[in-house]
Amino acid sequence: MSAHGGHRPPLQLQPLMSFPIAIIGAGGWGTALAITMARAEREVRLWAYESYLVETILATRENPIYLPSARVPESVHVSNTMKEVLQGARIVIIAVPSHVYRPVVSQMMPLLDAEMHFVSAAKGIENDTLMRMSEVVVDVLKPAFMPQVAAISGPTFAPEVARGEPTALVVASPDERLRLFLQKELSAPRFRLYTNSDLIGVEIGAAVKNIIAIAAGVAEGLGLGSNPAAALITRGLAEIMRLVEACGGRRETLAGLAGLGDLVLTCYGSLSRNHRVGIALGQGKNIDEIVSNMRMVAEGVKTAKATVALARKLEVEMPIAEKMYSVLYEGLNPRAAIDDLMDRNLREE
Repeated sequence: MSAHGGHRPPLQLQPLMSFPIAIIGAGGWGTALAITMARAEREVRLWAYESYLVETILATRENPIYLPSARVPESVHVSNTMKEVLQGARIVIIAVPSHVYRPVVSQMMPLLDAEMHFVSAAKGIENDTLMRMSEVVVDVLKPAFMPQVAAISGPTFAPEVARGEPTALVVASPDERLRLFLQKELSAPRFRLYTNSDLIGVEIGAAVKNIIAIAAGVAEGLGLGSNPAAALITRGLAEIMRLVEACGGRRETLAGLAGLGDLVLTCYGSLSRNHRVGIALGQGKNIDEIVSNMRMVAEGVKTAKATVALARKLEVEMPIAEKMYSVLYEGLNPRAAIDDLMDRNLREE
């Protein structure tokens, strides 16, 4: 049946080792995934938006803009031509920022077919539609065919993954065959994948933890101690759980790698861009100034809008997310935001 027949073909359970893996997005995470898959002796094709970045990687085998000091193996084919990267691929990993996700998937659409397996590697919620990234893929592609979509998430800093340091994360899909298939295909040396059926919980947890990381950074930037940071992380986890449950996911998912694991890393890790944004805010810097000085995207800044809108739509109480939204977009003083959180009505935990 043609790709435009509207029906999904049976999932192939045999290994596809002879087929290339296409990675769309040559930011830090996309590049680290390409290096990891090449380490597992997979044929990897990496798409970069910027032609000058492609030329640089081909000439030096490094991505100096998004992942400096990490060598990109010669076996990784790098291109800014979508057709070249997607031709013959059966696994397509989408690793572009959430705010360009829809246009990039739309650009790919004429080159895709129903036999492909799509893996979202982005962490965010679309502002206009309040869709998770896997939902964006389905929304764009369903006029042609119903795509097979999963997500990978977990506590991962791209430089550490690229160096081959031990990493554990999850591949999530309600389709058991799909997640087991991708677990086998994408596992690599020191790159361990667990499966999870709760795609909603994994994606919401991945997106919203970035906002909590900004809050934890604010506390540090204000010169506060460890107590408030621990409180923000713990109460932030409770907020994420409430939103996940309201969206149809499972609270217990947040006790795993894609929940607590990713939250702790992003709130405390020195490589966390969202944490650094919060520190700068706490030190009195303006958000526009902070963002303009960052080459890579801090997803929590944009996700704050969508998260607060989604929480209000579903009538979910998320005071930390609300206050960070006010700091980012309404000019609320960071110290006043922390004080407001502490002055809320007393209640049972």
